[in-house]
Amino acid sequence: MLPSMCVTVSMLASGSKGNCAFVASSRTKILVDAGISCRETFKRMKSLGEDPQSLAAILITHEHSDHVYGLATLAKKLRIPVFMTGATHTAWARAMRTVNGLRPQLDKLEKFESGHRFQIGDIEVKPFTIPHDAADPVGFTFRIEGSKVSVATDLGYLPVNVRDHLRGSDVLIMESNHDVEMLRGGPYPWSVKQRVASNVGHLSNLKLADFFTGDYDNKAAYVVLAHLSEQNNHPEIARREAEKALAVRGGLFQNRVLVAVQSEVLPPIQL
Repeated sequence: MLPSMCVTVSMLASGSKGNCAFVASSRTKILVDAGISCRETFKRMKSLGEDPQSLAAILITHEHSDHVYGLATLAKKLRIPVFMTGATHTAWARAMRTVNGLRPQLDKLEKFESGHRFQIGDIEVKPFTIPHDAADPVGFTFRIEGSKVSVATDLGYLPVNVRDHLRGSDVLIMESNHDVEMLRGGPYPWSVKQRVASNVGHLSNLKLADFFTGDYDNKAAYVVLAHLSEQNNHPEIARREAEKALAVRGGLFQNRVLVAVQSEVLPPIQL
């Protein structure tokens, strides 16, 4: 008899216009970020055969709009806890007041600190600090029924502490934001190009490839390339660079490389 699938991971949306991931055990379902509208989030969850009303929580990595655009409406409609750091909540609330002049309310706000584990149902969550130009940005690792899922997007480089948190992952969701040459020759203003390429910006295909050929432990069954720029990258370029780097380590046959995009739901990974 085949073992039952207990862990499900999907990207509902991934890119510069909005980010949202779905992570679930057999009993607990959560969202990581809420960067697309409530209506679109519901639509994409239903396309996976998932009921949005079954969600247990929403976790927020940082306050940038492509990660929180739909948060207020989602939290109000679902009436579920929202987890974020205190500094992220302050920055989000300040931005929301700037937009509409009203102080935003989260009826079930749960604050956490980077480096401190907490539990949502049967999912153990470990947030860790990442280098990005936000108030208190984090990545997450999830321990779910014997498997480990890691999410690290929106980071300018991979410091030692981040690499350590990613070890032993069964599913590894990593930023592969831009191709260096496409960014240099692309339409962004020079100041934006500098910000994207900086150590508090976004991870390039090249920096991710360097990680795969160097300090990566080659354990993940699935590698998901996420937060691709539509202006400065292409899914096939990102995939090619990742697969080439993994092949150097002999990991091409162990790692299945998937690419998450903005417009479509990533077919669910099940462990």
